[in-house]
Amino acid sequence: MTSRLADRTIVVTGASSGIGRALAEELLARGAEVVGLSRSPGRLPDGVRPLAVDLTHREEITAAFSKLEIFDALVNCAGVAYQSKILDGNPADWEEMWRVNVMGLALCSQLALRHFPKSGGRIVNVSSLSGHRVPPGGGFYAPTKFAVRAITDSLRLEIKAAGLPVQVGSVSPGFVDTPLLDDYFRGREETLRQTRASMHMLQPGDVAASILHLLETPPHVEIGDITLRSSDQRV
Repeated sequence: MTSRLADRTIVVTGASSGIGRALAEELLARGAEVVGLSRSPGRLPDGVRPLAVDLTHREEITAAFSKLEIFDALVNCAGVAYQSKILDGNPADWEEMWRVNVMGLALCSQLALRHFPKSGGRIVNVSSLSGHRVPPGGGFYAPTKFAVRAITDSLRLEIKAAGLPVQVGSVSPGFVDTPLLDDYFRGREETLRQTRASMHMLQPGDVAASILHLLETPPHVEIGDITLRSSDQRV
């Protein structure tokens, strides 16, 4: 059976590693054309059209999208995670997370709307369970993901009001075993080792499967958010 995504063009941010890379590989397997936005374009999967961009820089994002023509969907996979507390965390960590997780995602979404065909398009944001509840350790990461949740809902309302044939949804996973965890557990490597030993974490492909579900639903079906966690993860 031919995939609904065959011959569609999908733009994926953060496509060189983790969830973004797993998604790009699955999209290619379904016959889609994939454009990968990444700070490390040399690490993109074979077959992905590379666009080098640092999502902390607005000018680079705008320049990257100016090189694109019509495409069918945007998946915002890029993200930064540090467990940097509001009490005594480094404001530089807060700023980087805010620029990538919030401002970069919002600007990519705005620019993507200009490139969708008249028949419509889709935007999928990779959020987090931390956008639904604050982890016990607190920190600035959760506020950025709460913002992603609000951006997703706000954009959906604006799109409906404008009468645009565009669907917006998100996927909110718990712990996923990606390189992002190395940054999140920076300075607490033993805790990360114990977490990996005690929990069968989600894999990038598990989250990619949920994203594909959002991308492949019929035009009359719109999914707002999918939350998923390892069966070993309590909260």
